[in-house]
Amino acid sequence: MKIKSGFVLRELAGEYVVVALGEASKIFNGIIKLNDSGRSIWELLSAGCEREEAIESMLKEYDVDRATVEADFDRFVEVLKGANILE
Repeated sequence: MKIKSGFVLRELAGEYVVVALGEASKIFNGIIKLNDSGRSIWELLSAGCEREEAIESMLKEYDVDRATVEADFDRFVEVLKGANILE
């Protein structure tokens, strides 16, 4: 699972946003605002991490239980799939 090329994460005024550039802007015309855990998931997916590897990484980064991390990860991935942002 990986983010399609052409989508970039930027920090603007202390907030994280994702924008589409070039060809990617033809399939997604907007901005995605991310919280800190969304930024973490985005970076893990951009690096090509699969679900289990990403979840393990997030468990090390955040003081939260596995069920919460799994649910948040899965929900975020579904949003990205719905927006046609994942390869």
